[in-house]
Amino acid sequence: MLPWVELGRTTVPGDSSELRLMQRGGEFAIMVGPIALMNSRMTGSEIALAEVACERLKGRRNVRMLIGGYGMGFTLRAALAGLGADAKIVVAELVPAVLDWARGPMAELTAGSLDDPRVSIHDGDVGAAIGAASSSFDAILLDVDNGPDGLSRSANGKLYTRAGLETARKALKPSGLLIVWSAAPDRAFAARLGHAGFAVEEITARAHKGRGGRYVIWVGKKAR
Repeated sequence: MLPWVELGRTTVPGDSSELRLMQRGGEFAIMVGPIALMNSRMTGSEIALAEVACERLKGRRNVRMLIGGYGMGFTLRAALAGLGADAKIVVAELVPAVLDWARGPMAELTAGSLDDPRVSIHDGDVGAAIGAASSSFDAILLDVDNGPDGLSRSANGKLYTRAGLETARKALKPSGLLIVWSAAPDRAFAARLGHAGFAVEEITARAHKGRGGRYVIWVGKKAR
C-alpha cells in the first residue's frame, strides 16, 4: 500500500489546532491530529448535504445559499449541480490554506467550482457571515468540524448553541433551511434546533455510495 505523504500544514485562525493535508496516490485527507476531518474517498454524506437542500429548494427562483466551510468542495460541487443558473452561493472558509490546497494540489478534485460565476467566497468565520445577514438566505449548510461537538476549533461550538441557532434562523428567508452535518447523533442538539424555532427532520447519510460509516444530517425548516 502506498504511504501517506504530507503536502502541507496550517494552523486554524484563532485556535491552536493544526490541519495537515495528506495524499496517498489519488486519495487526499485533511487531518487534525490523528483524526481525519475529511477524506476524498468518503464523500457520500457531504454530497447528500447539498442534495437534500437542493431537493427541498426545488422550484424556488434566485436561490441564495451559504455553505460553511469549503472542506474538499464536495458539498459545493453538488450544490452547483443541483441549483439553477440564477442561484448564488457564498462559501465561508476560515482557513485560507484550505482554499490554497483546493486550487493547488487538489485542483483536479476542485474541478473549477471555485471559479463558477455563481460562487463567492467569504474569507472568515461562517458565524460572522450568518450574524451579518438578515432574511438573506434560502439555505444555510453547515459542515463545520465534526458537527455540534467542535473538534478543530472550540469557537465553532457557538454555531450550535441555542443563541447560534436563533441567529441562523434570523439569517434565513421565510421557510428557509438550516442543514447541519454531524459525525454522530445528538439528541440534545436536535432538541435545541426545535427550541430555536425550526421544524426538525433527521436524515442518515452513508460515507460512500450507500456504504461505510453512518452520519447524520439535520434539516431545520424556519417556520415563518
